[in-house]
Amino acid sequence: MNIASWSTHPTPIGPFTALVAADGAVIASGWTADPHELLKVVSAAAKPTELRAREELGPVSRAVHRYHEGELDAVDHIPVRQRSGEFIAHTWEVLRGVPAGKPLTYSDLAELAGRPQAVRAAAAACARNATALFVPCHRIVRIDGGLGGFRWGLQVKRWLLAHESPAGPTPK
Repeated sequence: MNIASWSTHPTPIGPFTALVAADGAVIASGWTADPHELLKVVSAAAKPTELRAREELGPVSRAVHRYHEGELDAVDHIPVRQRSGEFIAHTWEVLRGVPAGKPLTYSDLAELAGRPQAVRAAAAACARNATALFVPCHRIVRIDGGLGGFRWGLQVKRWLLAHESPAGPTPK
């Protein structure tokens, strides 16, 4: 039986839920209070057969809280598990190395992933990322500076980029 635990935590931009495998790897995460919404984006190979609610997820919960409080690298070393083809999986690894406060374009991401002409495939890697925040696809923007897309909404992406900006968040 493949059991995953989940927990939802309040953040300044809404509830954040993470699904974590028994070994502590995040298999899905995002700004929702519904763990079943996250299950929709987990690959068949990583999909748990049972979900168990928990108040806390240890290092994952601590990292989520610390990130939202301003410790931007708190999520960097949390293990994640996603399944896909070779290029997309490699692009997710590359995304983990994009530093907070230094957004890249989709073209930059394709180049860093070793296939400069594969801009659409790099964008697809962002779109298929099930582990938002831990694999920071929100740090990728359009070449014209536009936000592009984000599964959790452009308002969330805008907040994350402002939160990570060296100038700090924009006052409300």
